[in-house]
Amino acid sequence: MISHKIAQELGVKLAQVDAAITLLDGGDTVPFIARYRKELTGALDDQQLRLLSQRLVYLRELDARRAVILKNIDEQSSLSPQLKQAILATDNKTQLEDLYLPYKSKRRTKAQIAREALLDQLLDKIITQPHKAPSQLGHGFINPEKGFPNIETVLEGTSAVLSDRICEHAELLQRLRSTLTEQAKLHATVIKGKEDDGAKFRDYFDYTEKLKLIPSHRMLAQLRGVNDGTLKLKLIIPNEEHCQQLISRYLQLPRKGSGAEWLQHALANCWKTRLKSKLQKELIQHYKEIAETEAIHVFSRNLSDLLLSAPAGPKVTLGLDPGLRTGVKTVVVDATGKLLAYATIYPHAPKNQWQASKETLYQLCRQHAVELISIGNGTGSRETEKLVSELLKEHSDIHAQKLITSEAGASVYSASELAAHEFPDLDVTIRGAVSIARRLQDPLAELVKIEPKAIGVGQYQHDVNQNQLSQQLETVIEDCVNAVGVDLNSASEALLTRVSGLNQTLSNNIIQYRNEIGRFTSRSQLLNVPRLGPKAYEQSAAFLRVSNGTQILDNSAVHPESYPLVKLIAQRSQRAVSQLIGDRELLAQLDPADFISDEHGRYTITDVLAELEKPGRDPRPEFKTANLRDDVETMADLQEGMKLEGTVTNVTNFGAFVDIGVHQDGLVHISQLADTFVKDPHKIVKPGQIVTVRVTEIDLKRKRIALSMKAEQ
Repeated sequence: MISHKIAQELGVKLAQVDAAITLLDGGDTVPFIARYRKELTGALDDQQLRLLSQRLVYLRELDARRAVILKNIDEQSSLSPQLKQAILATDNKTQLEDLYLPYKSKRRTKAQIAREALLDQLLDKIITQPHKAPSQLGHGFINPEKGFPNIETVLEGTSAVLSDRICEHAELLQRLRSTLTEQAKLHATVIKGKEDDGAKFRDYFDYTEKLKLIPSHRMLAQLRGVNDGTLKLKLIIPNEEHCQQLISRYLQLPRKGSGAEWLQHALANCWKTRLKSKLQKELIQHYKEIAETEAIHVFSRNLSDLLLSAPAGPKVTLGLDPGLRTGVKTVVVDATGKLLAYATIYPHAPKNQWQASKETLYQLCRQHAVELISIGNGTGSRETEKLVSELLKEHSDIHAQKLITSEAGASVYSASELAAHEFPDLDVTIRGAVSIARRLQDPLAELVKIEPKAIGVGQYQHDVNQNQLSQQLETVIEDCVNAVGVDLNSASEALLTRVSGLNQTLSNNIIQYRNEIGRFTSRSQLLNVPRLGPKAYEQSAAFLRVSNGTQILDNSAVHPESYPLVKLIAQRSQRAVSQLIGDRELLAQLDPADFISDEHGRYTITDVLAELEKPGRDPRPEFKTANLRDDVETMADLQEGMKLEGTVTNVTNFGAFVDIGVHQDGLVHISQLADTFVKDPHKIVKPGQIVTVRVTEIDLKRKRIALSMKAEQ
C-alpha cells in the first residue's frame, strides 16, 4: 500500500518505488542509488529519491500510529466496520487523530462526567423530542451524587456533551476546515504601544489577506511579529452563521421547538468558546507549516547554488578580513588551503598606517607569489579594497586578482570546535581570514565546515522548524558534495563526512590512515582503513578521487565495480584504458547496446562512456567576478539610475538581494527581475551569479536599496 501511494504521488512505476525502498532499507544512500543503481530504479533522480525517502518515513510512521489506534479502539469494543474502514483509508496524520479523538483516553472533563451521569441520553432525547422543553426532559436526570443537583447543572452538562460531539466528529471537523480554508482571512494588527519598537513590521499594523493566498514570506513575517510582541493575529470568518448551520445540518439537529432553540444556543456557545478558537489555531498552524516548508525549500535551493558556485581553483591566496579599529586580519594560504603566514595590519582610523600596511601586503604577495586576493565583504571592505587597488597599481610585479568575497558564516566557523582543532594556536579572527581565503579557492570545501543556517542565504530560516531545516540542509550538502566529488588526499574531515557511506568516525580514520601512509595511491586502499568495510567502500569509493595514482580510473566518477566494463570497452576498441579516456571522437561512435550484459545495463554504460569522455568533470560553472565601481563605496555614493555590477547573495520568493559593494545588499523585487512576468525568482537568478542592476530607489534612513534588472523604458 505504501509503495502504491508513493508511486502515484511521484508519477512513476510501482517497480521503481519497490526497488528504491529495498535499496534504502539495505543501507544504500540516495547519492549512490541515484548515480549507480539506475538499472534497478529506472533512473530515479536524487530529488525523486529524496521525496520518496521522506514520504516512506511519513507513511511508515502513519502505519505504525494507525496500528496502535486500531488496537486501542478495538480493546474498547468500539471498532465498528465503518470506523475501521475510515481509519484504514486515511493517509493524513491529522485526519487519523481526528478519528481517534472520541476514543482517546483523556482527563475527566465536564463532558466525561456528564456522560457518566447519562446526560448523553438526555441530549439524544432533546434532539428527537424538540417540541418538549429541555428542562422538562431533564428533570429525570437530576443526580446530586453525580454532581448534577438541579436542572441548571444538568443542562450545562448536556451542553458540554454536545460540544464534545461537535469537536470530536472527524468528518465534520474536516468539512469545517475546508470551509474556513476557502473563506477565512488572516488579519494582523499592531499591539497598542508597540508602534515605535516594532516599526519594521509596520506593513502589517493593519493588514488583511485571504489565508490560503498568503505567500510564505508574508506569513512568516507576521508570525515573527507575533513572536516579537508587536503583532496579534486572528481569523476573520466572513459568514460564521454558515459554519454553525453546517454543524446543525451535519448533526441533523431539529429546527423548531423549544428543544431546537436550546440546541442552537448550545451550538452557538460551543462555536464561540471552543470550536472557533480550535480551528483558528489549527489553520494558522497548518499554514505556518506550509510557509516553513516553502522557506526551507528556498533555503535549500540557495544553499545548493552557493555550494556549487564556481571555484577560483588551487591558487595561492591572500585572505583579508577587514576591520577598522581592530585592524585587517591578513593571511596567506597555499594552493591547497594550507596556512603559510598571517599578520594584522592597521590601514584605517584610528591608527591610519596606510603605507606600512601596503608594504606588509607587498612583502607577503612577493614572498609567496600570491595569485588571488580575497577581501571579506564586511565593515571596511571597500576601504580595504582601495588599499589593495593602490598596491596592485604601484607594484606591477604582483600579478594577483582582487575579489570581494562573502564572509557570511566566517565568524561562526572561526569560533567552532572544528576551527579550534584545525588551528588551536590561532586567534579566532585570524581563523576567519583563513576561511575567507579558502572559500574563494573552493566554496564547497570551505562552506561545509559552517553550520548552514549561519551562511545567510535563506528566508526566515530562524523562524522555521529547526530539526526539519537541519535535516533538509544536510541532504543538500550531501548531494552537492557527492555531485562534485572529493579529493581523497586533501579533503577535510568536514568534507569527507558528507561523502556517501562515510561518517565522522570513518572520516577521522581515513585522515589518520592518510597521515600514516603519506597519501592514497588507489581507492582500493580504503579497504585498509580501520572499520571501513565492503558496504562503506561500495557506497563511497566512486565519490572519492585519487589523482596520479596507480589506477587512472580512480580519478573519475566511474565506480570500481565498472572497471571491468571499461577494460572491455578498451579491448574492443583496441586501445589502452589511458588512451580511451578523453577520446571524444571514438567514444561518440560507441553504441551502449553493444556492451549490455547481466552485470551492466544501458544506464550504467551510457554514464561510463560520458565519464570517460571527460573524467572527473566538475559540474560547477566557470569562475567569474563582479566589477565593482571604485567611486561607489557607501550608500551615500549611490544615485538613482546608476548602473552597477553586483553579485546575487540571496534569492527569496519575493526577489533577489544583490551585493553592489556598499555594505548593504540591494533588493531586486520579483517585479523588477525581468521584462516578462516572473513567477519563480530562482528561474532567473541564483546566489553567486553576476548581474547588472540599475538603482531605482535609495532609503538611507531605513538602509534600503531598490534595484532593477529590467530594461530602461
